[in-house]
Amino acid sequence: MQNPLIQVLKKLKLLDDAQVEQALETERETGWPLDKVLLNKGFLSEHDLLKAMSEGLAIPYLETLGNTAVPPIFIEKVPVQFARNYYLIGLEQANGTMRVATASPFDAYPMDDLAAMLGMELEPVLAARTEITSCINKAYRNKQDIVEESVGDLHDVELESFAAGLDDSEDILDVANKAPIIKLVNMLFFQALKMRASDIHLQPFEDRLQVRYRIDGVLYDMESVPKKIQDAVTSRLKVMGKLDIAERRLPQDGRASLRLGDAEVDVRLSIVPTNYGERVVMRLLDKTARLYELEEIGLLEGNLEMIDRYIHYNHGIIFVSGPTGSGKTTTLYSSLKRINSTRLNVMTIEDPIEYHLPGISQIQVNEKKGLTFASGLRSLLRQDPDIMMVGEVRDVDTARIAIQAAQTGHLVFSTIHTNDAPTVATRLLDIGIEPYLVASSVIVAIAQRLVRRICRDCVEAVDPNDEDLFQLKQLGIEPGQLKEPGKILRGRGCGNCYGSGYLERLGIYEILPIEDRIRELIVERSSASRLKRAALETGFRTLRMDGSLKVRLGMTTPEEVLRVTQLDVL
Repeated sequence: MQNPLIQVLKKLKLLDDAQVEQALETERETGWPLDKVLLNKGFLSEHDLLKAMSEGLAIPYLETLGNTAVPPIFIEKVPVQFARNYYLIGLEQANGTMRVATASPFDAYPMDDLAAMLGMELEPVLAARTEITSCINKAYRNKQDIVEESVGDLHDVELESFAAGLDDSEDILDVANKAPIIKLVNMLFFQALKMRASDIHLQPFEDRLQVRYRIDGVLYDMESVPKKIQDAVTSRLKVMGKLDIAERRLPQDGRASLRLGDAEVDVRLSIVPTNYGERVVMRLLDKTARLYELEEIGLLEGNLEMIDRYIHYNHGIIFVSGPTGSGKTTTLYSSLKRINSTRLNVMTIEDPIEYHLPGISQIQVNEKKGLTFASGLRSLLRQDPDIMMVGEVRDVDTARIAIQAAQTGHLVFSTIHTNDAPTVATRLLDIGIEPYLVASSVIVAIAQRLVRRICRDCVEAVDPNDEDLFQLKQLGIEPGQLKEPGKILRGRGCGNCYGSGYLERLGIYEILPIEDRIRELIVERSSASRLKRAALETGFRTLRMDGSLKVRLGMTTPEEVLRVTQLDVL
């Protein structure tokens, strides 16, 4: 009789006969459970597989475990590594039976062991590995230091052995039968991704290796790693990034690719030697992150209409400026998404490619092989493009080619590192571009910063204290102008925002159209402050003014705007 799971998968047309035969043959050869075979071969996603297993085995499937309160007896009697290795977590206990979430119901032995540990009957339900692991991390957070438990059995570490069996794209949820150090590193990545961190810092001190996550632009201290395994952790990361594990005196840069279930994540590693050992910083780029619409990134009505107008021009350069991590690339991608069409040839050259845009040809810079922004841009011009995006204008060569493209009928998007919009023009003059070329090719300069958004789950209106009143005064806001007159909105702190009172970020913008009066001043090589004064006469809104407006609308707090903007100096 045919396996009920196979019957359901064929009925739902998720597998064809050839895939069924291949999966069953692999199951016979390896002895692996059928669900593991199907996932390893990539025949279907974990979500589809769990839905099919739910139907075929008549076991409930929970798409989210939400705020599950794990029974204390489970945490007390089941070691965290056992729960992690076999993806098992208790959900509720009643009448001598424990309801247990599992990601692999065909693997019977772990369930038998779990029943013996708990001394009670088990009732299985299905859940995804990411949900179960997240639930495990929350449940065991207060039981014992999570790092110490991950490396409890670690003594002497054979660093070179880490290289064995490393895939090009490592699944950080696959911790079964892995060495303790690998489990620890995977757990650090998993926690960072679940907490929406953009960067992981491993900072060595005299007595420990401190783990820090950058979440919504702010660094938070997390668990610390014992000093005795600092070199082992660093070596594991070097192996993942294909770096030299024997070199500890020179800086190294590398890249790695991770999988979190079905999601692909690019990791860019930077390792530098310090007085207490090597410091590691990792930037996490989620390839499957969704693209934002222009309406979602913080543009208020007037600014949204202005950007929407300029991105539909057929030639010229649109510059977005700001420091690293200020959301410039997200703004450009949102703009490209808005104007992308099968009637247009849209091409980009980036370093790195942060999002994958359907229907758009994207080129990755590779300076080691001679593919720079300038050389790549020259090649793009021979590809008959309508719209081009250049990741960054860093030098005069790239700037000249971008201007040439704009003047020959192409719309060019790019970023540049300046502090505000008027400085974009003076920056181009400083690197050697003639004033008349800047004035005739640049159509709009946009500067932006990111501020944290008040958490919508725990927002509350409170009476402003003296410090709040001082901050409001710095932003030119009277308490009566706030969304709730006389009351200031802030997040109380909850589980969703990890107690910070903020969840996600939004942009604050200043948009400078390069129109007749501004063009004249650029040709005269006027200073950025003179350009700003002229723009203010025509209704230009600075970063601080835009941030102040968003405080009045209850979107963010005064301290956030003051954190990322400076006084408007004219």
